[in-house]
Amino acid sequence: MSKSRLQKLGTEQANVATIALDTRKAREIAKIINAEDARVAPAVARVLPEIARAIDAIAEALSWGGRLIYVGAGTSGRIAALDAAECPPTFNTNPEMVQYIMSGGEKALGHAAEASEDWPALGRRDIAKRKPGKGDVVVGISASGRTPYTVAALRYARSHGATTVAVTNNRGSWLERVADIAIVADVGPEVVAGSTRMKAGTAQKLILNMLSTGAMARLGYVYGNLMVNVHVKNKKLLERGVSVLEQAAGVSRDEARRVLKAGGNSVPVTLVMLKAQVSKAEARRRLRAARGNVRKAIGG
Repeated sequence: MSKSRLQKLGTEQANVATIALDTRKAREIAKIINAEDARVAPAVARVLPEIARAIDAIAEALSWGGRLIYVGAGTSGRIAALDAAECPPTFNTNPEMVQYIMSGGEKALGHAAEASEDWPALGRRDIAKRKPGKGDVVVGISASGRTPYTVAALRYARSHGATTVAVTNNRGSWLERVADIAIVADVGPEVVAGSTRMKAGTAQKLILNMLSTGAMARLGYVYGNLMVNVHVKNKKLLERGVSVLEQAAGVSRDEARRVLKAGGNSVPVTLVMLKAQVSKAEARRRLRAARGNVRKAIGG
């Protein structure tokens, strides 16, 4: 992208509220950044209809065995990686269900590798390895909406039948044009001009939270607002699972522990056992029939 075109982006503009930031005291700097951060949630609120469309598309794809695949570079890629990595421990999903593709590969998660984002061929190559198709949703994340790597990956995915979603912070971008659903959270100029790890990154994190959590809720991988699919791999998560059962089933802590053990330490199986008053085998059968939807497995 030419320098002149880059400077026209909203996220690249100088922010009049942060002029002479380097001359301010620490308390003033914190206050300024906090005030700018307060603009992020309203910007996301303005695109809730598009976010809802994406949630429905993702839930539909996942319900039939499809995948959610995030693609990004730099900060956007790291935020995508975080959201994908948190799905298995939160919802006990197969790691294949929610994936991420990061420009520069795994090493770029901890070390800057921004040069790789300029190459469309790398984006096409990396998404092609995942063989996206009609049953998948591919979400491209880019603050500018013009990252060649991400744009190329999204275009490739769309040409192979996948539903495509753009998450960006500038209107009229290339990424928006190659997406079936465009989520454009216009957060305005950054505190430090062009530092899109700040407001733009925060908006992207909020949006990805909504996409994954919203889809999992639609699939019934939460019960009410409880993390019913939590995978009890350690003591903290075991205690969380017991608490979920106490609240959802209205049983004592001792009873929750006893039945959880009988249910093979599976919180959803145990909850179905308690709420529907059925055996472990029947609870498992119901969950399979309901595709993991706990409320449907309980029967209401």
